[in-house]
Formats: sequence, C-alpha cells, structure tokens
Amino acid sequence: MIERLNHVAIAVHDLEAAIELYRDVLGADVSEPVDLPEHGVTVSFVTLDNTKIELLHPLGNNSPIMSYLNKNASGGIHHLCYEVKDIFKARDDLLKKGMRILGTSEPKPGAHGKPVLFLHPKDFCGTLIELEQI
Repeated sequence: MIERLNHVAIAVHDLEAAIELYRDVLGADVSEPVDLPEHGVTVSFVTLDNTKIELLHPLGNNSPIMSYLNKNASGGIHHLCYEVKDIFKARDDLLKKGMRILGTSEPKPGAHGKPVLFLHPKDFCGTLIELEQI
C-alpha cells in the first residue's frame, strides 16, 4: 500500500528561524513559505535528494498545530508522510482493517496540491501518518 517516504513534518514555533537554520547552517535548499488555510498551517519545504522535510507553522490561533506546539515547547516531529498510488483504495482498505482516519475520511488537497489523508496516531504506534496520492 505505502510507497516511499514523501516527507517528515516538523512543527516549529518560528518558521523564519527554522528556514534560516536549514538554509544557512545546514546548507539546504528551502522553499518560500506557503499558507495552507484549509489545513491551518504555513509550510516551507527543505528539499533533499531522497526526501523532503516539511517545516510546519500554525496559521492562526485555531491551527491544529497549536496544540502540538503547546505540548512541545521546542517543536518537533509532527508526522510522517508516505506516498500511495490510489488514496481512495488505501482509505477503503484501512477502514476495512479498522483503522481510523482523521476528519471526514475524504481526501483534501495537501501542500503539493495532491489528495491527502491523515491516519489516527493511536492506530500507528503513536505516530501521525499522512498519506499522499502520487
């Protein structure tokens, strides 16, 4: 079902500082920030040869990232994103296996404009999983 790792998302309190850290200290290629109002976040991607790092920052006080950052003063890894070929088939297979999908179980456009779903962390060893259709 899952293909390759698409990205690791890191929640950050200060997006500009995180961008500077990856760009200026680690020498990485970092994208400009993009607001994703449907997900309540602003994101910037660190592009690596084999994957990406998504820097997540809350977009407004009602952002789902706020509760994570309130519990994790330094920020940290928020979720892992895996690619799937058919997000609807993956969703249906997971639901048949008793897995929980966050929200309405209907895919939404993600940061790359492709459909995504989030899987409940309690079903996946305490890790929030994002599936992105490739």
